[in-house]
Amino acid sequence: MVRAAVLSAVNAPLRVAEIDLPAPGPGQVRIRLAAAGVCHSDLSLSNGTLRQPAPAVLGHEGAGTVTAVGPDVTTVAPGDQVVLNWAPSCGDCHFCGLAEPWLCARAGHAADAPYATLAADATDLYPGLGTAAFAEETVVPARAALPLPDGVPLADAALLGCAVLTGWGAVHHSARVRAGESVAVFGVGGVGLATLQAARIAGAGPIVAVDVSPAKEELARAAGATEFLVAGDDTAKRIRKLTGGVGADVAVECVGRADTIRTAWSSTRRGGRTTVVGIGGQDQQVAFSALELFYFGRTLSGCVYGNSDPARDLPVIAGHVRSGALDLSALVTERIGLDGIPAAFDAMLAGRGGRALVVF
Repeated sequence: MVRAAVLSAVNAPLRVAEIDLPAPGPGQVRIRLAAAGVCHSDLSLSNGTLRQPAPAVLGHEGAGTVTAVGPDVTTVAPGDQVVLNWAPSCGDCHFCGLAEPWLCARAGHAADAPYATLAADATDLYPGLGTAAFAEETVVPARAALPLPDGVPLADAALLGCAVLTGWGAVHHSARVRAGESVAVFGVGGVGLATLQAARIAGAGPIVAVDVSPAKEELARAAGATEFLVAGDDTAKRIRKLTGGVGADVAVECVGRADTIRTAWSSTRRGGRTTVVGIGGQDQQVAFSALELFYFGRTLSGCVYGNSDPARDLPVIAGHVRSGALDLSALVTERIGLDGIPAAFDAMLAGRGGRALVVF
């Protein structure tokens, strides 16, 4: 038996229950989780903002140890420490052929098939984003288990699976921040904190963090922010003042709200770049005039999973962890058990803290 946090239906509260996991089949691996991060995407899956078959076990940012492998698995073996990849690329589709694995057409297929059952009544369970990390153990496709590079603590390594890859990629792949460029980061949650660290490592400056909560300032500055602003109607104006009157070279939006996206775009200079990492609902509509699009010459781009190739980027990121340049523990503001996930959801809704980490 395995304990897991189960979502019985969209908008239902999570409850801890025992589940039955099958032995790994062909091309699958079984993993004993060391830790799982509580990401805003999990909240979006639970409330219907993102599609999720239910009942389900959510959680997609995790790391653990392989306990068993199915037939034909050669990439990992029992005893290996791994990071979960919630968007594993197939290598064969149109987007993979373009070397854009973050857009893989088959990356989400594992989430659509039951992977386990409730111990109480054998009800089929679906894996949230194909990984189901809110459980003591999980079974995933082998390509969703990435070997953990040496020198990275296993529990903290869970953060590599989403927040860090996303924030790192937003800076280095999507926005392509160069040394000396100014960067504004909107939203100081787990992904925002990772983005601030990535901007600092890139040599950006000034680095402006923006959040609705004044309590986030200490977290933001520890991650690399040189300036901190409490969000308001004049945020774009204040960012221009902090950047020589022209606006930031780069803005990274980590919230997923129409007004925040619009403010991030307005805060950049003529010719600036805005990368949208936050996942908003279909009701969040952003408006621009044709004239301003021409006049300002800014770039607005979406960013999926940091536009990252995890197999390529994890060793690079791990090097920064080993050197001390990237502090994974600085993203974590609370370590909890499975029963603490609902409170972590409430904290995200209220804009409190950074990343909550479920430790098994």
